[in-house]
Amino acid sequence: MSELYIRVAEDENEEPMEIPSEDDGTVLLSSVSAQFPGACGLRYRNPESQCMRGVRLVEGVLHAPESSWGNLVYVVNYPKDNKRKMEEIDAASAVKIKRGFQKTSDLIVLGLPWKTTEQDLKDYFSTFGEVIMVQVKRDAKTGNSKGFGFVRFADYETQTKVIAQRHMIDGRWCDCKLPNSKASPDEPMRSRKIFVGRCTEDMTTDDLRQYFMQYGEVTDVFIPKPFRAFAFVTFADDQVAQALCGEDLIIKGVSVHISNAEPKHNNIHQLFHNFPGGVASLAAMFGRSQYPFPSSHV
Repeated sequence: MSELYIRVAEDENEEPMEIPSEDDGTVLLSSVSAQFPGACGLRYRNPESQCMRGVRLVEGVLHAPESSWGNLVYVVNYPKDNKRKMEEIDAASAVKIKRGFQKTSDLIVLGLPWKTTEQDLKDYFSTFGEVIMVQVKRDAKTGNSKGFGFVRFADYETQTKVIAQRHMIDGRWCDCKLPNSKASPDEPMRSRKIFVGRCTEDMTTDDLRQYFMQYGEVTDVFIPKPFRAFAFVTFADDQVAQALCGEDLIIKGVSVHISNAEPKHNNIHQLFHNFPGGVASLAAMFGRSQYPFPSSHV
């Protein structure tokens, strides 16, 4: 006999879970309570009378109504005292969360030196508290580090302390942040675009695309015309873009500097007061190209 599953939910309006039956078509109460701790039985709504009916329970074994479980959704029964205790536990848990007892999250570590290993990360972050996971992101083809990784702590207070400061790892300053998916609504999304400074005229969009593809998927390359000795490269993954910021890279034998492509409007005049043609011409060019000003000069 092929294994049969019945649909069980804690409430009629909740998404059901499939529970396996035994070879004879019965369902063990232990199978139900394994997924719904404290369960003492099952009930279902009769399609004809629309009344709730209990499922027969004999010595820990649940028997199908009228010899067939059908396509019904069965609702879990709890003892009244047990249900009250569960509600009290849920309320207590809610109070703990309000008091700050929260679960930890994976933190992204940006700006890692290429030589940093997972053991290096674990050794460093273990000085703050118990580390339960570390990972250095690597290129699938070359195995080389992508310049960023992840760490997770056992204690929420440790996580908060680590986020609040910068970290010197293998001789380089690194930042630990919550990934965008975990960030607060007030925190802006990180840019997927980088500013490539000190470019030379012989560098083409294909040259830049081929070079930066070693770090991750490149979605766009833009070199302003007329030539201005810089370019923009956009990645599919913002983590890759942020990991490269601050780096000096060698492209076609030339050292280029990578920085964030997000604008800093407050100091834009200071950054570009020496730019040929002045700030106005540069602003006009960016307006036409729909690319933002870089955050730092080269």
